[in-house]
Amino acid sequence: MRAVIAVIGKDRPGIIAKVSNICFLANSNILDITQTVMQGDVFTMVMLVDVENLQISFGEFKEKLQALAGELGGIEIHVQREEIFSSMHRI
Repeated sequence: MRAVIAVIGKDRPGIIAKVSNICFLANSNILDITQTVMQGDVFTMVMLVDVENLQISFGEFKEKLQALAGELGGIEIHVQREEIFSSMHRI
């Protein structure tokens, strides 16, 4: 099973490292990542991660990422299973 992690907010050092660390600690493998900084201060990132072998529940994984968003302030992190993400964005 795979999931999509979307991050958007004010750019600052360490966002990728902190999100990646949560993935690592949960035993999630990053399959693809794209990120950009728009207009000099708006950070956006989308990650496709393998969550098949998580060491915690998917709900706990989402909670840890959303807690990180709260710690960083000015950042939103959304996590969805890939099949739900794909269904929502199908034309």
